[in-house]
Amino acid sequence: MTVHELSRTDARRIAVRAQLLDATRPDGLPDVVRRLTLLQIDPTAAVAPSADLVAWSRLGASGYAPADLAAALADRRLLELRAMIRPAEDLALYRAEMAEWPERGTPTSWSEYHGTWVAANDACRRDILDRLGAAGPLPSRELPDTCELPWRSSGWSNNRNVTKLLELMVQRGEVAVAGRSGGGRLWDLAERVYPDTPAIPVAEALRTRDERRLRALGIARARGPECQVEPADVGEAGEPAVIEGVRGRWRVDPARLGQPFAGRAALLSPFDRLIHDRRRTTELFGFDYQLEMYKPAAKRRWGYFALPILYGDSLVGKLDATADRRAGVLRVDAIHEDVEFDRAVTEAVGREIEDLARFLGLELVLPR
Repeated sequence: MTVHELSRTDARRIAVRAQLLDATRPDGLPDVVRRLTLLQIDPTAAVAPSADLVAWSRLGASGYAPADLAAALADRRLLELRAMIRPAEDLALYRAEMAEWPERGTPTSWSEYHGTWVAANDACRRDILDRLGAAGPLPSRELPDTCELPWRSSGWSNNRNVTKLLELMVQRGEVAVAGRSGGGRLWDLAERVYPDTPAIPVAEALRTRDERRLRALGIARARGPECQVEPADVGEAGEPAVIEGVRGRWRVDPARLGQPFAGRAALLSPFDRLIHDRRRTTELFGFDYQLEMYKPAAKRRWGYFALPILYGDSLVGKLDATADRRAGVLRVDAIHEDVEFDRAVTEAVGREIEDLARFLGLELVLPR
């Protein structure tokens, strides 16, 4: 098979088009989620929740409102699965893997611990299933914690037995997120939430997921570091490629090759899939970025929740902004320019910031 030889510009444009961030806007929220394969859920809302930011950055304020996502989840066109929003029809790609739990994509030591821990707390698992069967959907606080073996962790999940058990029961296909109330998850029996679609065999499902992920990314490494829930690599999907000045072998979606490119400006969520793989972001875009919300304020370079700025096929800066809903304003604290903005970039980025304020329903306050 021919190995495609690409410049970095070629690779960047393939990635931007695949992520629906070029000048051609997609046709509404269902089209966005099907083509991206997912929207990642993250509760941080310094500007807006990540899923809303990703949808808005593709559709604009005139094409998307958060109520659209809420409605699609409520009528089950979209489903929440392990902190990812996916098209309901994609559940068929995960059913067989659920049936052969413990989960794939997790280090062996963790997978073994998960299996042992769930088995030790089988009585609690059955108590939860009985309670949901009788009264679900319910928040986790209304479910019994009868675990005999507490969940041990050095992090925030230590002793959060019911929450951790529910998350593992999702992987087993026993329970599902049926909705949200005040931001918290409502749980129910999976059979009441998921569509009644037959499972696709594991090998075929994994291959299809790799193919769909490559179509959404455009170009990616065949193998990458282990990543739970949604891998950053694509296996043998697509065709082999090399990128000028970048080490290693890549896989490219052949349907993306040779297409014309017209770009635009876009403001991205810190969790956007265009930049989610930080190594790929550095190699293709030469873009230095970290989410700094966990750093002390004095050590932040760009801000608590800075939004990467895309212009054409380049990542050109970061927007430090905060949505102050109590005051009714979107406050722009700084626009960090990685490269000096010319008039065209300044105007295009300015229009996106105005559209973001319009999307949020807030008055825009710019730095003096």
